[in-house]
Amino acid sequence: MQPLEGITILAFEHAIAAPFASRQLAELGARVIKVERPEIGDFARGYDTRVDGLASHFVWTNRSKESLALNIKHPEADNILHRLLEKSDVLLQNLAPGAAARLGLSFESLHAQYPQLIVCDISGYGNDGPDKMRKAYDLLIQSESGFLSITGTEGETAKAGISIADIAAGMYAYTNILTAIIQRGKTGRGSHIDISMLEAMAEWMSYPMYYAYQGAPPPPRAGSSHATIFPYGAFPTRDNKSVFIGLQNEREWAVFCEQILSCKDLLQDPRFKGNGLRLEHKDDLTKTIVEVFSSIDSDDLINMLDEAGIANARMNDMAGLWEHAQLKARDRWREVSTSAGLIPALRPPGGLDGMEPDMGAVPDVGEHSQTILLELGYSASEIDALAEAGAI
Repeated sequence: MQPLEGITILAFEHAIAAPFASRQLAELGARVIKVERPEIGDFARGYDTRVDGLASHFVWTNRSKESLALNIKHPEADNILHRLLEKSDVLLQNLAPGAAARLGLSFESLHAQYPQLIVCDISGYGNDGPDKMRKAYDLLIQSESGFLSITGTEGETAKAGISIADIAAGMYAYTNILTAIIQRGKTGRGSHIDISMLEAMAEWMSYPMYYAYQGAPPPPRAGSSHATIFPYGAFPTRDNKSVFIGLQNEREWAVFCEQILSCKDLLQDPRFKGNGLRLEHKDDLTKTIVEVFSSIDSDDLINMLDEAGIANARMNDMAGLWEHAQLKARDRWREVSTSAGLIPALRPPGGLDGMEPDMGAVPDVGEHSQTILLELGYSASEIDALAEAGAI
């Protein structure tokens, strides 16, 4: 039995944040009913066609769900929604600001009728405050949260290569929903969860915030290096590849000098006594490291670093990640069904001992509309009529 078996999530979701949260709940056994626009569906379905004609974002965040295509402006939609709410444990939404309230799907509107219902709202800035009605997308929150100000190189800012603000909000929605389910088990009552993308990213930005405490200078943009630790970052090797290294303490610095650089004299060099001075004189130290690494191939260097106990990594690309030996050795790959056939999918991180996550199919728009409506008590002829009228 899966941990969330018997829990139903009604999701008004699009893009990444809410779909990422609900997919994780589905993989723990929850039933996720994804409400989509008829024919068009979640707009993330149209982002690209890189996965056998399907969108990369969508197949990542929407497996293991059922799709109900519903025109929420149709007169019968309200009746359908309330029949669904009677059977639901959680309402999850990341619609445009104010949209859920206009549909009568706010916690305030629903709590008296459905006191056990948990309502989780995900928005850019939260349900109150001066910015509550501002639209927000991932890049905009990366900017508002200060993430862009510390990311990139000295001469140019750079956004994260993934939807980091959406993912942060989705993870907090996921964990807060799990917490609310536990709390409801104690109190018998549902609760309201208000997830702000800005607040999710602000939490993740707390180290640089404290680094710049009381007006101190913020961490400088350091490219692929670390802003406040050195040596820490990428260095070229003889075979024109890059190896990343990370040293965290003086013991590792001593081992690095003796076993990798073969230069004990560096330990006595006053320029490099402690991390702060190494950072201050990083240009001089970089020249020494590059000179040594330029005579070693990347695989040989990684072996040397591993033997010395120095943290390191290859500069992998996406092809390298697909073929990563560690993922294969730990049996992380599964296959999931789509309308285009089977595709590989990574088993979600963690998991309870002996429990295999539910990794079901990626649904087509409205693939489960008829099945869901039959469960709600609609007859086949009534469903046909709704389809004819464009309600589903």
